[in-house]
Amino acid sequence: MAEQRVVDVRRLGHTQYPEANRLMQDLQQQRLLNEIPDTLLFCSHPEIVTMGPAARRDQVVVPADYPTTDVDRGGGITWHGPGQLVVYPIFKWDLGGEANVKLITSKLENWVISSLAILGIQASTDERMQGVWVEGAKVGSVGLAFKRWVSRHGFTVNYATPKGRVEALDGCGLVAGTTTSLDRLSFEISGDEMIEALLSNMPENLSRTDAKS
Repeated sequence: MAEQRVVDVRRLGHTQYPEANRLMQDLQQQRLLNEIPDTLLFCSHPEIVTMGPAARRDQVVVPADYPTTDVDRGGGITWHGPGQLVVYPIFKWDLGGEANVKLITSKLENWVISSLAILGIQASTDERMQGVWVEGAKVGSVGLAFKRWVSRHGFTVNYATPKGRVEALDGCGLVAGTTTSLDRLSFEISGDEMIEALLSNMPENLSRTDAKS
């Protein structure tokens, strides 16, 4: 196994999106100055739809009963809410296989896919859009923002979201109903189980290990 970079793992629990966004910005600056190691945030948010530059460019319309906020990560719209694990890697991407955004995104997708496999769920990528897909439905999104190759934002895994909320959204090339949640596909996992699978699988996929392990 390649040399492992130690990561500070923080479990934030249910966190307001603006609070998490401010924390990400602060941590990114600290990581740029080498004041902190690579830092991994696990959390969930109250319902909010984040709108990236692609969504604003394409004038994607989100129904009025969804709170929204503009963000600077890659990608279009992303639903956040209960029953979704949100993972924010504040990483300095300078290890092997991390030479560009496409490779980094692929690393994160493969990390999620291999972690779901630990939980007995067969997932894959799909040519329709980046992210993680199960049985032809999108269950995870990936969107990053970089400053001198230190990332903010990250990825999501929908495991038990409120019925109909993420399914009702369309935009950025995917029709409503394409994105869903694992429980709608008859897979029952918890957020904590997903976190443990990701951490157990991080050394093999990212050459990084939990400082507490």
